Amino acid sequence: MLNWFHSAQWLGRRSVVAASAAVLLVSLAGCGGGGTTPEGVITLNTRTLPADFTTRKALNYSPYREATNSNELGAEVITRAEVLQDLRLIEAAGFGVIRLFSSNIFGDLVLSVIREEGLNLKVQLGAYVNNPAPKDLAGRPVYNAALEAANQAELAATIRLANQYSNLVGAVSVGNETMVTWSTQAIDPDTMAQYIRQVRDAVPQPVTTNDNWAFWADAPASVLKVVDFAAVHTYPLLDTHYSPGLWEWKRGDVPEAQRADAMMDAAITEAQRQFGLARAYLDRSGLASLPMVIGETGWTAVDTAGGPNLNLRAGRVNQKMYFDRLQTWVTQGRAGNGPQAVFYFQAFDEQWKQGDDGWGLFNKDRQARFVLHGGGACPTGFASGCEALPAGDNVAQKWTAPVPGAAVTSATYDIYTDNIATGLRGDAFDGNTAGFAFDHSADQKEGSRSLRIAPTPANYGWGFVISSPGYEADGSAPRTTTHLGQFANGALRFWVKTNGYPGALRVGISSDDQDRVGQSASVTLQNGQFGYCNTNAWCEVTVPVSAFVAANPKLELNVVFNKFVISDIFADNGKAAGTTGLPPILLDNIRWTQAQ
Repeated sequence: MLNWFHSAQWLGRRSVVAASAAVLLVSLAGCGGGGTTPEGVITLNTRTLPADFTTRKALNYSPYREATNSNELGAEVITRAEVLQDLRLIEAAGFGVIRLFSSNIFGDLVLSVIREEGLNLKVQLGAYVNNPAPKDLAGRPVYNAALEAANQAELAATIRLANQYSNLVGAVSVGNETMVTWSTQAIDPDTMAQYIRQVRDAVPQPVTTNDNWAFWADAPASVLKVVDFAAVHTYPLLDTHYSPGLWEWKRGDVPEAQRADAMMDAAITEAQRQFGLARAYLDRSGLASLPMVIGETGWTAVDTAGGPNLNLRAGRVNQKMYFDRLQTWVTQGRAGNGPQAVFYFQAFDEQWKQGDDGWGLFNKDRQARFVLHGGGACPTGFASGCEALPAGDNVAQKWTAPVPGAAVTSATYDIYTDNIATGLRGDAFDGNTAGFAFDHSADQKEGSRSLRIAPTPANYGWGFVISSPGYEADGSAPRTTTHLGQFANGALRFWVKTNGYPGALRVGISSDDQDRVGQSASVTLQNGQFGYCNTNAWCEVTVPVSAFVAANPKLELNVVFNKFVISDIFADNGKAAGTTGLPPILLDNIRWTQAQ
């Protein structure tokens, strides 16, 4: 499936690009499970994690509700009543420790509600800092005084709150995924170490930094010298998309009836392996007594449109399976050399995250998900009720092999003519079809009408898709496919007419594959390529199917689900973001042919 992910990073957002983890894994394995051991690590007189952290259930919490994108976060008013409702739900779910990502934005409000209402909650307070020296286009760091001032304001708020609420704040964390190699807000470890020491010198609590396991499995001495414990992030679910070689999620070797359990068992095993690599590195670095917690891990209840494709993995039942296995692991880990706590990601859905949403134990409406109520009667403590299991998500998700339908054997396979017009979907590949105009025109090349596309693009472009019957990008209908293997030596053909459409367009197709994650391929249409013209005349475009296969050899023509895609993603085609005023495009007689 063509799946364009455009979502800004902000507070509480864990990064999702982990392709470099596979490279790191090779280097770790090559030296016994760790990077280069720091020389001369000087351990501090480390502060002990409070007993509340090593006995209670913990999770990550942000109070955002109304914002629908990152640009709206600054305008959202977070009320005391909303925070109180959230915290009471967290208590009702059996959690006793919460992690906050920021102090300066909402830390004071959350802590004051806990104190004034007498809630039985402890806090890991966070300082959300950004890179004060981002790199320019030439890769050179450029100091940004405004960012540093914001960082200092955040650190000052953290210090003030940690002291003011010392009976509630059990630990402090400075930074969130800032030093792993794929960080989107990368901070130099020496700079981060200065921030950590600045806070640690001013508060009584144990202090750490939250980062991905790959950082902790190769952390530099400058950071290791200033932390009291390690807060490690692990996301086996996201690894299946961004680093698919790390672990085998499909478990095709297991009978289908046991496959979901086998996948979830393997997910926990992978989380434990990643944690173990970090543990082994710390041990070799002279820090065998340094406590470790899982600072973030979770499983999405929803395969959210616009985000990483987690088809056959994400689901409400699977979320509960992962959560339950985590609780077993932390119980065992506390008795041995495992995590002393697991901070689950996360308490509530936050719709501003768009394609990266759906991780919450509660949905955005504060309804408890299946992970908390298990399908039984909704507990009385969940004042907003419990979310029902939607049809199709009332069983565990698991991998099943794609099943090709009957092969199309005719010499021509029509997908848009006067009599065939099913599976039409116009949008910007973000799941939002509102405002995208397509209709039928009497200006036709063949028959009595043509398809008229009037682009109303998103900021980054638009797309129009003809899918196999029953396929919807948001998963609301089963994925069906069309067997077009007989057309491997043929072509995708269609007639097009447009009056001066600027620049390039792209035409593509999509198929399922053995991993069931979808494969897409496209070619560029410039004036004169493949027969395309923008001269207000009808021109026939002929794209050999082999051109799509060359663009993506993983295409499987026996399981095609997007049989025709035409799009203009501005960044790919040389147009400025937010381009408007595009002329209509007319299409007619779209078909696959066995002969070019």
